[in-house]
Amino acid sequence: MKRRSFVQACGAAALGWGLGRSTDAQAGDVIKIGTLAPAASPWGQVFKVWEKAVSEKSGGRLELQFFFNGQQGDESAMVAKIKSGQIDGAALTAVGLGKLYKPILALQLPGLFRSWAKLDAARDAQKSDFERGLKDAGVQLIGWGDVGAVRRLSKGFAVRTPDAIQGKKPLLWRDDAIQPVFFQVVGGVTPVPLSIPEVLPNLNTGAINIVDAPALAAEQLQWASKLDTLDDAVISLSIGALVLSSKRLDSLAPDLRAIVIDTGRVAASALTKRIRNEDEAAFARLKAKMTVVTQRPDEQAKFDAVYKQTRQRLAQGTFSAELVAKLEALAK
Repeated sequence: MKRRSFVQACGAAALGWGLGRSTDAQAGDVIKIGTLAPAASPWGQVFKVWEKAVSEKSGGRLELQFFFNGQQGDESAMVAKIKSGQIDGAALTAVGLGKLYKPILALQLPGLFRSWAKLDAARDAQKSDFERGLKDAGVQLIGWGDVGAVRRLSKGFAVRTPDAIQGKKPLLWRDDAIQPVFFQVVGGVTPVPLSIPEVLPNLNTGAINIVDAPALAAEQLQWASKLDTLDDAVISLSIGALVLSSKRLDSLAPDLRAIVIDTGRVAASALTKRIRNEDEAAFARLKAKMTVVTQRPDEQAKFDAVYKQTRQRLAQGTFSAELVAKLEALAK
């Protein structure tokens, strides 16, 4: 489906819900939502459709206000602001969701899920636990919205085996609980801890030269233009979700609360389908521009061994051994 028709369809679906309108809510009430995504990105386009749907369904009595490009800080900052009431929700990746309920982050253990079908099945199997954990953290899950298949990008060299990372300058997302353990297992690596808004300036200066990210995110955040080599192997599948403060939702009139939740679910569903397709298209574009690395079976086996050891270490405290074993079984 072409981009314009997709956005129109998403908006029509969101606006077509026959919800009643209440007259007891304050006019012009605003729900503030943070995101790392740029406004012009596919994520931003869907969020704008959601904004329109809520405004029109509520007759202007309720508005969504998105803060794009990390205007509210990195994901840990956004989570803190949700808890303090400074913002009302966020579009988070698994890293941010892990700040609310850490077991969700385990879906992104390296070398685990490499197909969306298996990831979806595992997420469904843990659905009740994840939703309960988020509820206990004070937020309501509106819907999942994925980010893409994580692959390794580098500049000036290929990363065929874990040893090739040694002595290099890989990005370490400061909030991530998984990557530090991976680099410890690899050994001989001093990763560069950064927040997402700090990545592009550090790519410009050469302070980092390895980035693990979905192709679409690397394009939209302008990282890909600073890198020249792409490993076509999938490391993990990057997931995300829309969450809103339970307290803030409960403060709304019942009809307005229903509008936000119902249109949000439509937006999240549309987002998941679109992002998966656009991430694959972005991967194809990067393959045409970059030097592509396809690992031999023996090279992939070395990475798989490091990924397994990383999961084993993380199962000793970061995540429960039971959860890691269950996810490994679901990934087979």
